[in-house]
Amino acid sequence: MGYNVAGVELETDADGYLLEPDYSEEVVNVIAAAEGIELTPKHWEVVNFMREQYRENGATPNFRNMLKAINEFWPEADSKALYDLFPTGPAKQAAKVAGLPQPYGKGGY
Repeated sequence: MGYNVAGVELETDADGYLLEPDYSEEVVNVIAAAEGIELTPKHWEVVNFMREQYRENGATPNFRNMLKAINEFWPEADSKALYDLFPTGPAKQAAKVAGLPQPYGKGGY
């Protein structure tokens, strides 16, 4: 399985995560559509946060650390709000939609 973005086939793993990060806006639109997600400004805030974390740390945070950090720019965010945005699991699905490789393990940082 791969995603076709601007005529280029991007390689994915068996779960649909990109093998190499792609920070283009178009990749977010393509993957979100494949996931059945209609993007809102809140989705974009979370996507940009996940991308920033990946760039800075080489990994994305686990759910607990993700929620804690997101509360700094979205104080009313809670588990339900994040699951409303990314219903199959905010930490993993947000990383997928952001065009990042699959996060492994429960540790995060």
